[in-house]
Amino acid sequence: MRAIAVALIVAIAACRGGHDDRAIAPSFAVTDLGGARLDLAALRGKVVIVDFWATWCGPCRDEAPALVALQAELGPRGLQIVGLSMDDEEAPVRAFVREHGLNYPVAVADAALGQRYGGVLGLPVKFVIDREGRIASRHAGPIAARELAAELTALLDE
Repeated sequence: MRAIAVALIVAIAACRGGHDDRAIAPSFAVTDLGGARLDLAALRGKVVIVDFWATWCGPCRDEAPALVALQAELGPRGLQIVGLSMDDEEAPVRAFVREHGLNYPVAVADAALGQRYGGVLGLPVKFVIDREGRIASRHAGPIAARELAAELTALLDE
């Protein structure tokens, strides 16, 4: 009887999931377009979106206004969006940031950084990282702004 009770407790605990089943986000430190050091470890305590994107990516361009709005709305509650452009050159990225008024740090990344996140084969790809530095979710392709906002709000409320 005791063995059955222990087995049930273990099974229930395994089904509950929770934060412990989230993988730690790969660390990185890059220089943003403004020349500042952008270090993921320094953002611990915030909910972070690591957004792999490119200026030539149509869905990425379409999502930019929603990301700007999310940063403005949820930034005061602890959200920090980090844009990692997969463009080969910095000039078009700078122009895009100015044109779209991106209100979050942006850096030009490389394939090696994408590989650290399991490979970034299509764009956009967003990793949502909780306040403890763990990957809460991965979104390949565009995501509806309201869906992303709901997810972020839940993480900010944890």
